[in-house]
This record gives sequence, structure tokens and C-alpha cells, in this order.
Amino acid sequence: MSLPPGVDYVLRNLSTLLIPPASVFIINSVAKAQLAVALPLWAVVLACILSMPITFALSAKYKDFEDRKLAAAHGAVLPPMVHDKSWWPGGIGLMLKAIHNLKDGYPGEMFFECSEEYGNTYNFRTLFENRAILATQFDSYEKGPLFKDQMQSLLGTGVFNSDGEMWKFHRAMTRPFFSKDRISHFDIFDRHATDALAQLKARLKEGQPVDIQDLASRFTMDSATEFLFNSNVHSLGAGLPYPHDHPLVDVSANPDHPANKFSRAFEAAQLLIATRARRGVYWPLAEFWKDGVKENMVVIKGFIDPIVANAVKRKRELRKDEKKGKETTMTGEREVQDGDSLLDHLINYTEDETVLRDETLNILMAGRDTTANSITFSVYMLAEHPEVLQKLRQEILEKIGDSRRPTFGDMKEMKYLRAVINETLRLYPAVPFNIRTSNKAVILPGINGAQPFYIPAHSKSPYSVFMMHRRTDLWGPDANEFDPDRFIDERLRKYLIPNPLIFLPFNAGPRICLGQQFAYHETSFFLIRLLQQFSSIKHVLEAQPPSSRPPQSWKSGVGPKARDNIRMKSYITMSVVGGCWVKLEEAPSNES
Repeated sequence: MSLPPGVDYVLRNLSTLLIPPASVFIINSVAKAQLAVALPLWAVVLACILSMPITFALSAKYKDFEDRKLAAAHGAVLPPMVHDKSWWPGGIGLMLKAIHNLKDGYPGEMFFECSEEYGNTYNFRTLFENRAILATQFDSYEKGPLFKDQMQSLLGTGVFNSDGEMWKFHRAMTRPFFSKDRISHFDIFDRHATDALAQLKARLKEGQPVDIQDLASRFTMDSATEFLFNSNVHSLGAGLPYPHDHPLVDVSANPDHPANKFSRAFEAAQLLIATRARRGVYWPLAEFWKDGVKENMVVIKGFIDPIVANAVKRKRELRKDEKKGKETTMTGEREVQDGDSLLDHLINYTEDETVLRDETLNILMAGRDTTANSITFSVYMLAEHPEVLQKLRQEILEKIGDSRRPTFGDMKEMKYLRAVINETLRLYPAVPFNIRTSNKAVILPGINGAQPFYIPAHSKSPYSVFMMHRRTDLWGPDANEFDPDRFIDERLRKYLIPNPLIFLPFNAGPRICLGQQFAYHETSFFLIRLLQQFSSIKHVLEAQPPSSRPPQSWKSGVGPKARDNIRMKSYITMSVVGGCWVKLEEAPSNES
């Protein structure tokens, strides 16, 4: 039985926590015995309490002094320090502001403010100049022990929460499954898209708007579970929700459906994980007696564990029937067999149900959440930019028609479709913020003749593609505008081709997302099928729950923040608060 996070943290750091007050007690005892100086009890207690923050502050100052010396020895400087303008000591004000921004603000708002004042790399334990992290100095960075500690309750030792040999093991297991042949079979997509769009039409005929985020999540959930497990969870079978002010809103929520319970638990767990990241190394103290994520993991494990257990059982029975003898596992890459799900494939490497659950949960999160979010924001952008919708729909009708199922070859030819998806991912990336930890001292090259930055070993190094994708110095003066043509016209050659690492919706370097093409195909397939059948999309702001509507103060901002009619939440992935409610107009038949 594991200890509660806070208790475990205190026990692991007991010596560090006790040394300062113990030193005060010893000094007071020596002063009393040798010098006959006796402090009152209240003064001793106060000194003991203050000794810890004072010691930590002095340690930080000394560490800063040492780091500056090391930086100077390499001809570099430390990134500028972000000053906490609140009255809280030790950067607590910055932490509280980050947590508030996570729950109620525009994504990355406080970091945009820091960038305006300090530049794009600064010491908030946040480094947004990420080329050196992702590609050219990959071996100098890792997820790091703090990240893994914060994520362990949810992601276990899966591919997104591992380093070194364990990461290589997970990567080797999953890579063969995402080959071109595997991800170009669209039967699964077509089956669930047909179901999703039939429900969409039925709800629209009632005169009601539809939460496209909920619909996309159910489509990707059913597609992902069938693709990964050969076991469709039928989340579309739970039905679609009604808007917040509809009489049937509570009934339509269908809270007891297994897929809905899983989704609620998974979202709650992601919020807790994201809050832990903002609290830093001291997060266990906020969950002192109870690991909040573990409560949600009961539901999540209850959803996934039976699927994993049945797959392992089938594998063992098959091996027994074939009289293969004792268990065999693989260490290299294996060719995927016809009919294999990802889970069937992984079982050939290990039958450890914990490892299998961790890996499949990691991949399910990527396969469900990121693609659902990409579809949601794409539809939202098409609603906000009808001229883009019409241009995209024209390409679909010209290349495919109004009824034929798209093929892999079709998608390769549809340059505007890819541009629309890329532009959506540029402004609304599925994973807007990420983090690494330096495992040794790193020198980040200076920009435009400036001195390089020295990053000490074991530094938490967050970075944001959400912010980088909106930088005018990287994307041009219209960086905050939604314009898919930037991925086709001369801006492509001016900005992206010379510097491809300014566009990182799927990460880069050795950790680049294995499911990148799968996500493109699934998003493309759904959008094609949607626009074959619908000719216009309207965002229905009044259907949004009042608490999910952007505050009026945002209208005085700049860029997408001033224009957005939705509120975003950024946990591990980014999605829309309260859903994205739309109405669509069916296209006349035989249009092509």
C-alpha cells in the first residue's frame, strides 16, 4: 500500500526539512549553556519556523551565484529572472498566478506577458526557445524525475512518461503498428464517421445545435478503441448531449455509460496533473493525505483493465493450444500481423498487464484527445471563416465528390485540406505546453549575436508551441491571423521551409509523435465526410454554458484572444470549455 503523496514527500525529504530548525535548536542550546543567553520560547519557535524558508532562499542565492560563475566560464549568461510582483515570497505569487491562469485565463496569458518583458527565454524555470531541447541536443534533455513523479498516477511508465531504455522499449513496441499500411485502412474511420454524422443530422432536424467537441470525442474514442484494442466501447451509443438550457440536458448526459464515466474521470485526472505541474516540486503538499488522481484511476482502470486482461488471456490460451511451451517475448521490432490490434501486437513483447495498461492508456490519450481537439478547432475555424469553408469544400467536391469514400491517395492530393488542418494546429495545437529536464548543463545558442544562455543541469525546462506558433518574428506580421494559404504560398518558403522547427504540433526529434500521420488521416477523413454532406457551419454562442463564454475583457486583447468566442482549457491537451456548439446546413444532393 502506497503512502499518501504528502506523507511520502515529507519522509523522503525529512533530513532536508529538519536540518534548519534542528540547527536553530542546537545554536539556542549552546548559547544558553555557554553564554547564558536564553531566548524566550516564542522566539525559538519563530526562529525554527523561519529557518526553513530562509535556508531555502540562501541556498537558491548561492546556487544562482555558482550558476553565474559556470555560465561566465562558458562565455554565456543565465536567462533573465522573472520578478514576482506580488507580496508573496519565493515565487509563490507566480505559482498562484499560473494556477489561476490554468483554470480561468487564456492559455499561456501570463507567459505571453513575461515574453514581452523578458524575451522568449527567461528564468521562470520556463524556456520557450526549444530547438536545442527537441532536436539538436536531445540527449541533454529528458522528461525528468519531477515530471514522471507528477504524471505517475495517470500515465505510469508509458511512452509519454519514460526516459532512457524504458522509453526506447515502448517506442520499439509501438513503432511498427503505425506503418503506412496500418494507418491507411479507413474502414474503422468510415464506420464510426457514418454513425456520428447520422446522429448529427438527427439532432439538427430537431432544430438543436450540436456540441461538435462531444461528437468528435465519441468518434475518436470508438475509432481509437477499435484500432488499439479490437474492442469498440460504443461511446456514440450513449447519445449526444443537449445544450445547457434544454429540458433534456440532464437525461442526455447519460452519466452511467462506461465511456462517459471514463471521459469524466480522465478529464478530472488531467486537471489535477496540470495543477501539479504548476505547483512544482511541492505538489505533494497540496495532496497531503490523498492522491486525487488515484480516485479517478479507479474508473479509468476499471475501463481498461478488463480489455487488457482478456487480451492476455487470449494470448496465453492461443500459446497453450499451439503447444509453444513457456512464455516468449520480443526485444526487437516485430512485423504486425493482419488483424492485429495494438494490444495484440504489444502482448508479443510483454504480458505484464501494468506495462500494457500504461502503454495503451498513453496511446489512447493521444489517439482520442488530440485528434478530437484537432477536429473541434478545425470545425470552429471553419464556422468563423466561411470563405475558408467554401474553398475547402470546393476542393473536396472536385477531388472526391459528394459521396465517395476518400482514399489515402485522395488525401495526398488535397493540399488545401492539409493547409487548413496545419493552420488550425498552428493556432490551436493539441498539446500547447510541454516540459523537459536538463540532465546536464546545456548552452543554448544566442540569437542575433546575443550571448548564449547557460542552462544548469537538472533545470525544469517548459516550452510552449502554442506561443511559438503565434510569434510574429517566426511567422511574419500576420502570425495571429487564421490563413491556411500560409502553408501554400510564398510565406511557406519564406518562414517554414528555412526553419521547419517553428511548426511543432507533433513534437520533433527522436520523440516526434509516432501517430502523426494517423492523426492527419483521421482528422482529414472526418472533415471530408462532414463537408461532403454539409455546406455551412455556424457557431452558436448562446448554446455555450454561460460560464464557458469568454469574458468581455478579452475583447480588448490582441490577436485570437480578442476574436475567440470560446474559452479553452489546457491540461495535458487543449480543448474547449463547455464544448463547441454549432449548427450546420445540409448540402443539396448530387452537388458534384
